[in-house]
Formats: sequence, structure tokens, C-alpha cells
Amino acid sequence: MDKMNTRRSSIKKIVGGAAMAFFSTNYASAAPEALEKKFKSQVKHSVCKWCYDKIPLEEFCQSVKKIGIQSVELVGPDQWPILKKHGLDCAMPEGAAIGIDKGWSDKSYHEKLISNYKEVIPLVAKAGYKNLITFSGNRRGMDDETGLSNCAEGIKKIIKTAEENNVVVVMELLNSKVDHGDYFADHTEWGVELCNRVGSENFKLLYDIYHMQIMEGDVIATIRKHHNYIAHYHTGGVPGRNEIDETQELYYPAIIRAILDTGFKGYVAQEFIPKSEDKLASLKRGVEICDV
Repeated sequence: MDKMNTRRSSIKKIVGGAAMAFFSTNYASAAPEALEKKFKSQVKHSVCKWCYDKIPLEEFCQSVKKIGIQSVELVGPDQWPILKKHGLDCAMPEGAAIGIDKGWSDKSYHEKLISNYKEVIPLVAKAGYKNLITFSGNRRGMDDETGLSNCAEGIKKIIKTAEENNVVVVMELLNSKVDHGDYFADHTEWGVELCNRVGSENFKLLYDIYHMQIMEGDVIATIRKHHNYIAHYHTGGVPGRNEIDETQELYYPAIIRAILDTGFKGYVAQEFIPKSEDKLASLKRGVEICDV
């Protein structure tokens, strides 16, 4: 993924004292404001903040509300109060992972990950959110079976906490060809097998359309086949992870229709990096393309 330092540094932010103090106040008091834009479809629109890292969060929230976006995601507990202030959801919170490359596949990270997730999952629930992102980590020479076994062993130790708090721990599928060399969860079938081994409706997958187009293609057929294992979707233009318009090889209106045809009621998040100077105009256009 481009701008990896930005996203990795964001992922490493574990809840701190300021965020903990905030949870002792009336957290849910901010009522959602009316969206200024009405869409024709049932798509719930979200956006990943890291793609717009130069725009302050407060300003960004004001801008995306005008577009009609309902959620800003991949932000941690210290930033949730700003989203609440503007009546925005966080469709995919972060704050417990320790890095995309340092995940459940490596048992040396289990102790820290278990501690983090048991701490943050209740905060996600208290904030009224439903999901929490996680990562497989890198292979480091491991075969598929070892990685699956290690991931399942670790995740099972937090899944009761997730179930008790009605939070879904969601593992993102990423490409290991262009952006995340050596990443383990780089194919849908591997992620599905991990879901089956964990054996809980509170562990599912984040199907990143950009990443899976690079690794395996066949996007619509895969969504139709495995939609029961998918909790969330990300967009992105291929090649380059730029605007999802006619400059790239994926036709998003058909993909979004396929997602809706499965009965999906969650969010679709824009996670492309705009090339245009007017980045918010590109974001608005991406949302419009997905409004089918």
C-alpha cells in the first residue's frame, strides 16, 4: 500500500490516557446530524482517513458529511470523539493491532496482541461500533498450514471477548505482490479457511477489492461465493490504487451491484489515493460511482 508509513504509524496508536478518560464521560451524547446528500442506493459509504492524511480530521469530517459519507475509518479511540461530534460512524476502527507485518501468524506477538484486543474490544462496543481491524502478519518462511494454525490459536483467545461485546474482529486481505511483500492473508480462500477454524461469527474478513484484484482477480465471483465470510469492503483503482474511474481496469458499478445482491447491509469504504489536486472532488466522484 502506498503511504505505508502513514498507515502503519496510525495502526500502532494504542488507546492512551486521554482516550480512556473520554470514555468516562457521556460518550454517546452527540446525535447524528442529517446528511446533506441523499443517494439512490442502499450503499452505506465510508472513507479511510489515511488516504487524506494532509487534511486535519476536524476539517475532513465536515467535508465528507457534505458529500454524504456516513463513516470515517481506520482511526483509533483518541480520534473517535471528533467523529461523534460530527455524527459520523467508524465502520472499521483500529487501535489494537501492532502492525500489518506483526500479526497473528507469528506466535511471538500473541501475548501483546491478546492484551491489546481484550482492552480495545470493549471500548469499540462502548463507542457503539461493530468492527475492529486485525492483520495476519507476515509469513517469515512459514507454510500455509503453520500460519493458519498460529492465527487460529491466537484469535481464539480473544474471540470470547468479541462475542461478549458483540464486536466482529475483521482480518484484512492484502496483496503480497505489490504493496505488502510476504503478507500471509493474501488470498480469499486462505482467509475463509481461517474463519472456519476460528469458528465464530465474530471473526470475519475485510475484502479489499484492490488487493484481491492484484492477487487473484475474479472479484465478483469471489464475492458471490464467499460473502458470508466478509464483514467489510474497501475500494481502490487497479493499477496504482488511484481513482476508481475509467482510468483503471475494475468496473465498480458492477462490483457494488454484486455486493448488494448478496444482501450485504454494511459499509463500502473508499480507500484509493487521489491523483487529482482536488482530492475531495475525487472522493465525491468515487462515492457517486458506487451509488448504483
